[in-house]
Amino acid sequence: MTFRYKNVYINGTGTVTGPYEKKGPLSPYFDKTYNDLYFGKPTWEQAESKLIEDSVDIVLAKVGKTRFDVDLHISGDLLNQIASSDYAASNIGIPFFGVYSACATSVEGLILGANMIEAKQVKNCICSVSSHNNGAEKQFRYPVEYGGPKPKTATFTTTGGASAYLSYDKKGIRVESATVGTVIDMGIKDVYHMGAVMAPAAASTICQHLNDTKREIDYYDLVLTGDLGVYGKQILKDYMKSEYHINLKNYNDTACMIFDLEKEKDVHAGGSGPACAPLVTYGYIFDLMRKKELKRVLLVATGALHSTTMVNQKLSIPAIAHAISLEVVE
Repeated sequence: MTFRYKNVYINGTGTVTGPYEKKGPLSPYFDKTYNDLYFGKPTWEQAESKLIEDSVDIVLAKVGKTRFDVDLHISGDLLNQIASSDYAASNIGIPFFGVYSACATSVEGLILGANMIEAKQVKNCICSVSSHNNGAEKQFRYPVEYGGPKPKTATFTTTGGASAYLSYDKKGIRVESATVGTVIDMGIKDVYHMGAVMAPAAASTICQHLNDTKREIDYYDLVLTGDLGVYGKQILKDYMKSEYHINLKNYNDTACMIFDLEKEKDVHAGGSGPACAPLVTYGYIFDLMRKKELKRVLLVATGALHSTTMVNQKLSIPAIAHAISLEVVE
């Protein structure tokens, strides 16, 4: 399913990261960075809530609004019951929708917000996401203190918060269209190979978007997935070529961009987490779009929809990908 929009724009964004992202190549493009993983809070989970609050404060300052000017706040994260978003929302005080699509949550939120603005149900909204490396490791795998080794295919959860302010004011980046993905389960059970799990979902959504919009892949200056990692990125390119006869040329993956993969060996196959794709997009990619070096970008956020309970029951891992078409306002 693809939606087309006539009057939805991202007027501003706010990005906040932790120390690993601060050391990465895109550090100059983030609004705020921290030198530790606690941010003055007693736990990682509480620290993650602060990432959301900080990113909301930043974007509000950029667009010259207060919390009382915003109709709706949409947010999600990786923790059980999207707890980071819930606790942040209780402090922010804007009417709230909590959403979850794992690492595809950022684009899901943008689609929901864009639909409501296009339908004139709200005049504006803020879409947020967050993830925290230690909080995610603790929940989905083992606490970091355990020190368990990981294979090269594993990704490293990004610590960050990102928020976007959407409205019908014609400035910033235009939201041109969006495609809602279908859940794809290829029977993969390896929780340390999320790229293989999610790549077929990304391929399905990209092809659906092109079919619905009657476009060729070269319509876009950049197709950007997030976050498949080094191995998932190659799987997607191979899969698109073999299954759909599409050659991804102007393509990159946010997991491969947010860290220096040569220097930071601990990140293995690259970044992950709901914050990874929007951190790269709202920072670095939007900067290129403002400079008119990129004019049309298809952002395809991918998510592995598994839980520890289902993995322990030896079930395979389903995945989702949502796509949103972003264009420069002429």
